Amino acid sequence: MHRTVLLAAAAALVAGALARPADAAPSAPAAFVHPGVIVSKGQLDFTRSEVDAGAQPWKGAFDRMMASKYADLNRTPKPRAVVECGSYSNPDHGCTDEREDAIAAYTQALAWYLTRDERHARKAIELMDAWSAVIRDHTDSNAPLQTGWAGSSWPRAAEIIKYTYTGTWANSGRFATMLRTVYLPEIVNGSNSNGNWELSMTEAAVGISVFLEDKASYDKAMARFRTRTAAYVYLTSDGALPKTVPSQNLNTREKIVTYWQGQSTFVNGLSQETCRDFTHTGYGLSAISHVAETSRIQGQDLYATDVGERLRHGLGFHARYQLGAGAEGWLCGGSLKLGLGPVSEVGHNALANRIGHAMTNTATLTQRNRPAGSNNLFVAWETLTHGDNPA
Repeated sequence: MHRTVLLAAAAALVAGALARPADAAPSAPAAFVHPGVIVSKGQLDFTRSEVDAGAQPWKGAFDRMMASKYADLNRTPKPRAVVECGSYSNPDHGCTDEREDAIAAYTQALAWYLTRDERHARKAIELMDAWSAVIRDHTDSNAPLQTGWAGSSWPRAAEIIKYTYTGTWANSGRFATMLRTVYLPEIVNGSNSNGNWELSMTEAAVGISVFLEDKASYDKAMARFRTRTAAYVYLTSDGALPKTVPSQNLNTREKIVTYWQGQSTFVNGLSQETCRDFTHTGYGLSAISHVAETSRIQGQDLYATDVGERLRHGLGFHARYQLGAGAEGWLCGGSLKLGLGPVSEVGHNALANRIGHAMTNTATLTQRNRPAGSNNLFVAWETLTHGDNPA
């Protein structure tokens, strides 16, 4: 009898493991896919073929990227040992330089892959090497967010160069050490600040973990991502109140409403920062799409979980107002601060094109923004890399 009970218990445990819910935090893949941070080799190959054929919107997006300051082969990196960033980057001691050098490294890496002009690969390496030789710390109040923003772009560049460039990158190990010792410790434990902070920090932690092939950090970042995403975009299935991050102790309706910028009516797609402004909300939605895309490349599709639902409704809700709909009286007191930014391509491609969801407002906004450029923080060239990209 005792043996029967044990066997039944064991069977229940196995069944429970097999019935792991689809929206559980994904675990690191058995083997990481490279290049695999936001953009895959298949996506790069598709983009290259379309650009070579002069097809739109990719050729126009490519031309915009190549005309930008980030693709300049004469760019001189401006590394600092200590990057000091206060609120809204005041003071700005290396903040803009670091973010933009990281975006430039990614831009140069893309330019290398799409043109096969080795000068761009060498420029990307020059930028990455300059910073890995110098930087030691981020300080002041915006240090976690700054680390997240720059740390989102660096591994995108590094993945393309390390895994597609046929030349040498002698200091790739030093660059990896920089990510492991300067960036990852600042971001991997998250933040109890506004959601866009933690989402950007988590995006960087996921990307860095892929480049470092650090499964433990990947799992930790993904678990935090699932919790924060659920607390950032509301779905009616959440219940009367939005979900919360347990460590923030938002344990009353009053605390939650205050944290949601005074908004007390909750509808599908509303963000924790909608009533702050659309710009910061765009940062959060963009980071959600980037992590979901990286996870898909690494073998686990979060778009089919609540992450995809939150992203779909979040983009659609905000796109409607960004396109000109007036705010109802129940929403942010009837007044909105627009400025969503170039953040819809990745999510629209995944959810509308791949999965087939109707996303009319998001599609209209995406088309209107093409070719999407950069927000000069951590978003860059997403019409080029993800616009209508089937790979």
